[in-house]
Amino acid sequence: MIARLMGQVVQRGADHCVIDVGGVGYLVHATAPTLAALPAPPSVATLLIETHLREDALLLYGFAAPAEQDWFRLLTTVQGVGAKVALAILATLPPGALAAAIAAGDRAALTRAPGVGAKLAARLLTELRERAGAMSAAEGVATRPLGEGAAEDALSALLNLGYRRPDAQAAVARAAEELGAGAGLDALIRASLRFLAR
Repeated sequence: MIARLMGQVVQRGADHCVIDVGGVGYLVHATAPTLAALPAPPSVATLLIETHLREDALLLYGFAAPAEQDWFRLLTTVQGVGAKVALAILATLPPGALAAAIAAGDRAALTRAPGVGAKLAARLLTELRERAGAMSAAEGVATRPLGEGAAEDALSALLNLGYRRPDAQAAVARAAEELGAGAGLDALIRASLRFLAR
């Protein structure tokens, strides 16, 4: 099984990248925040990898931070959540926000992810409530409802992606200033990543 790749980023798409390791290009599926955290081609990057072997394919899923990989593994233990849906959830709700949503029983936050309807959101809340609490405590994530401390959740997401705290704090502050006080978590993260990419 492939657990980690370090190589040259040769391509970045909307939901994948290609990492060249010793002349072999590996197609790696990933969330938008992970892809945004990668350096521009042809720089060298390292990704944590989850390998899924199917009858017809060998699929690689990449993560910039251990917390995102841990949540991916946890999400795929829930019936009805495959790798594609797990990535969609993590693209919508980074680890800190996901832990907060589950702890708060925020079904609406979960249904914002593509492929997650009301029934699946209810199943996620039921099956993951206890395990999510243990994970968030281990990661030092405060479990509070979404809408409170969106800037703190955005900062946590950027730190989980490997950004340095001073850079992440500055980006979140600029994003919050640009978007205003009522900005949602998704918008804050997208704007922060845009500032970090400059």
